[in-house]
Amino acid sequence: LHRVDRRQRQMCIRDRYQRRVRGAQSLNHMSQKQGTSGGVGLVQFVNGGLAGMAATCIVQPIDLIKTRMQLSGEGGQAKAYKNSFEALKSIARAEGVPALYRGLSAGLLRQATYTTTRLGVYQVVMDLVAPKDGSPLPFYLKLFCGLTAGAVGACVGTPAEVALIRMTADGRLPPSERRGYKNAFNALSRIAKEEGIKTWWKGCTPTVLRAMVLNAAQLGCYSQAKQVLVSSGYFKDNILSHSIASLISGFISTAVSIPIDITKTRLQNMKYIDGKPQYTGIVDVVTTVVKKEGVQSLWKGFTPYFLRLGPHTIFTFIFLEQLNRLMIGKTMK
Repeated sequence: LHRVDRRQRQMCIRDRYQRRVRGAQSLNHMSQKQGTSGGVGLVQFVNGGLAGMAATCIVQPIDLIKTRMQLSGEGGQAKAYKNSFEALKSIARAEGVPALYRGLSAGLLRQATYTTTRLGVYQVVMDLVAPKDGSPLPFYLKLFCGLTAGAVGACVGTPAEVALIRMTADGRLPPSERRGYKNAFNALSRIAKEEGIKTWWKGCTPTVLRAMVLNAAQLGCYSQAKQVLVSSGYFKDNILSHSIASLISGFISTAVSIPIDITKTRLQNMKYIDGKPQYTGIVDVVTTVVKKEGVQSLWKGFTPYFLRLGPHTIFTFIFLEQLNRLMIGKTMK
């Protein structure tokens, strides 16, 4: 009996010791996680901005053509270009090939603000709502994360968006009416001085609506398409699956967001005639376009918009996935 009692006491002491060790390890793990989560979150924001800026350097000419196409035929006037390829040739011939990169500084500033915010917020929110058991996030939650990221990103990036629209559209105006901004910062300073700082957020409402729809479709569909591809067993989590998922995401997001993008472009580029704005708001833009140009005009510039958004989506996610893998050792969920 004495031996049994002593053995039981030894087992109790050993159990208490093991529980203390496990508790200490758990606390250490939690403190490490808390200490690195802030750094990881910051890196996700930085990676998002760098990926977007790298992609913009590649697709800026397509973005310029998209803007020109959306403004062509405004107010029922004759269309300046029949299609995107004619627009490309006409701009290069009339303004020179370097003109295709007009507004690049504003495009980079937009990515540094808008894309940094939206991709960073998306990844952080995804981590916050991710199931604790490690199972894939439901599709509806991915859409919610995209909506949230788009709304926050658009509020931050609207000033750069206004500068970008005006700089890319400037070449289509008569020389006497051109604004002649030197760069994005010159555009923002002149807009604030000549029209008031509130003009930085002109068209903010359609910009936020477009960003919410676009990011829900783009980010949510990308994550879902990538999950389906990788889980099928035919693809690995590599550049091929990232490219295919990006292409699917780009097409869907183009189709659902281009009417809002046209509305935003018209509002941000409008001028005041005899002291009165060309459009009174979102509804006025839509009704005017439908009445004078036809319903199909809400999808005007679909080809350059997709050619811009598709490659931009592909390059952004490829760059982002590689940066995440390099910097924090994981890809997007």
